[in-house]
Amino acid sequence: MAVYAIGDIQGCYEPLQRLLDLLNFDPAADRLWLVGDLVNRGPQSVEVLRLLRGLGEQAITVLGNHDLSLLAVAAGRVKPKRKDTFHSVLDAPDAAELLDWLRQQPLLHHDEPLGFTLVHAGLPPQWDLPLAQRCAAELETVLRGPDGAAFLGRMFGSEPRRWRSGLTGYDRLRFIVNALTRIRFCTVDGALSLAENGPPSSQGKGLLPWFSVPDRRGADLKIIFGHWAALGYYRAPGIYALDSGCVWGNRLTAIRLDAPDAPVFSVPAIPLPA
Repeated sequence: MAVYAIGDIQGCYEPLQRLLDLLNFDPAADRLWLVGDLVNRGPQSVEVLRLLRGLGEQAITVLGNHDLSLLAVAAGRVKPKRKDTFHSVLDAPDAAELLDWLRQQPLLHHDEPLGFTLVHAGLPPQWDLPLAQRCAAELETVLRGPDGAAFLGRMFGSEPRRWRSGLTGYDRLRFIVNALTRIRFCTVDGALSLAENGPPSSQGKGLLPWFSVPDRRGADLKIIFGHWAALGYYRAPGIYALDSGCVWGNRLTAIRLDAPDAPVFSVPAIPLPA
């Protein structure tokens, strides 16, 4: 059995199929980990959701910000943005089943035997693994429950910027969403800065990539994440960034988690000429 983690797909179904062929993926034996952002901006979001839903327990995905946006639009809580491509999902005959499956997916996955933690964007410096798991579980409970649609309408925004254990209500849930699905840069004392989306070194004064903050409490983890196309495929001790910008015409990337040194595989977004 092989276990592969794959970066942001964002509706790029054909590159996903080519990557699975490259991996010789066996759905009867192998497993996939997906970093989230399964949908949007690419042309075939509904095909991606159908494929991964059909894999059942062989596919583990965490929710990304685009996945949450799809749920918010489907719930009628926000209007789609001009560049959103949610229509293929919303107009599909199996839309209800696909959206319900998506809503049931976690915000964080940790595998103790493999030694890896999967999130969409990252962890704030104040969180260790137990706190991150508790916060993710809080949000999952709300999204799957009767108050999920109401929260999706209050999810957007950049405040509060700093974690406090005393946060409550929508402020607490919004911070959890932003930490797990939107974080790129933050201050040394852990305040999120969500406006910057360029590569490291492009940020404003006083900001660091979340994984470069000194003494962050999750530094002992091996974290797999996506979300940051401008960072691209990037590895450092305990850090595995897999968003190589497939939807922007670059590549779709995977690593094998059960093999020594987690070897990397990738395919171009557009098939090369024969």
